[in-house]
Amino acid sequence: MKLSRSVEVIRVPEDDLPHQGQSACPEDGVEVPLERINPDTLRNLIAEFVTREWEELGDSRHTLDDKIEQVHRQLREKKARVVFDLASGTCNIVTSS
Repeated sequence: MKLSRSVEVIRVPEDDLPHQGQSACPEDGVEVPLERINPDTLRNLIAEFVTREWEELGDSRHTLDDKIEQVHRQLREKKARVVFDLASGTCNIVTSS
C-alpha cells in the first residue's frame, strides 16, 4: 500500500485488543486515513474486500462497481474505516463503532 511520507495513525485503544488467549479481531491495529492511501490502492483494497465479504456477488442485482462505490461512500462518511493490522501486515475494512 502506498502511503505518503508523513502518515498520522490512530492507535486502537489497548482496551479493544484481545486478552491473552483470545484470537485477534480484525479491528486490531492502526486506522489509516483515506487521504493517505493512493486512490488506485484504495480501489483495489475495496474490490478485494467486496469480493471476499459479499459471497452473493454473482447472484446480486448490483455490479462489482456498484458495491465498490457503496463501500467507498461508507468510508467517506466515516461509517467504515481502513485498519492496518500490525501483526499480519495486512489491511482490512471494518465498520466504525
